[in-house]
Amino acid sequence: MDLRGDALQILKETSRTFYIPISILPSGLQEAVASAYLCMRAIDEIEDHPELDNATKIHLLRNISQTLQAGVDGFAVDAFSLGFSGYEDSLAEVSLRVREWSILAPESIAPRIWDATAAMADRMAVWAEINWKVETESDLDRYTFGVAGAVGLLLSDLWSWYDGTETNRTEAIGFGRGLQAVNILRNNTEDLTRGVDFFPEGWNHDNLQKYARRNLALADSYTNSLPFGPALQFCQIPLALAHGTLDALANGKEKLSRSDVYALIENLMDINVKAS
Repeated sequence: MDLRGDALQILKETSRTFYIPISILPSGLQEAVASAYLCMRAIDEIEDHPELDNATKIHLLRNISQTLQAGVDGFAVDAFSLGFSGYEDSLAEVSLRVREWSILAPESIAPRIWDATAAMADRMAVWAEINWKVETESDLDRYTFGVAGAVGLLLSDLWSWYDGTETNRTEAIGFGRGLQAVNILRNNTEDLTRGVDFFPEGWNHDNLQKYARRNLALADSYTNSLPFGPALQFCQIPLALAHGTLDALANGKEKLSRSDVYALIENLMDINVKAS
């Protein structure tokens, strides 16, 4: 079985934002970042599932977390599937195959990805218990750290593991928070239909725009400090798409068009070719 090829195919089907930057990463780092993305996408699909009730989500998320925490040198073939019993027809393929994604990364870094995914799954379960109730900016900071800022920290660890690239960890959190804030703005209508509102009390779209831009300023600083190489090439694409999406939303659009996305990516790829 070509697990790497399968992973890239699932990536292509689930994320236009991250497929391209992951697909151009060098061998080793590509498998590590793909593993991290797909493990977290697996639990994200459960958190956002439109048909599962919160109690079921809590059960599934905690089962994944506990299984990951028990990992030693990998996982038994049925380690995760036993916990999915009865829900196989409800869960997305990316969730059902979380064991495969967990063993995709090189052995020397895989446990860091298990740790990050397990912690995130636990935090998602806690939010499910309170139905993602966000009342204050501090609540929003906790949520955006738990599901995205912590991903920024993981990415920093992956860059350091791969080639020793050092980064500012506070800015790494801002990178994750900024991207998540843009997602919250973009998905607000959809979230409201399932009874979830990530806007603090009294906040409107302008307030969340300012929150997103404040964190994207940290993301800009994080990315601009990276040396030319795979980490920089990876971070540039989702950051450019986040800025573009934020501008589109501010101008009354629902999202970036597919042609806008490809134009932004093509421009970055041209810049990187010239820089190399």
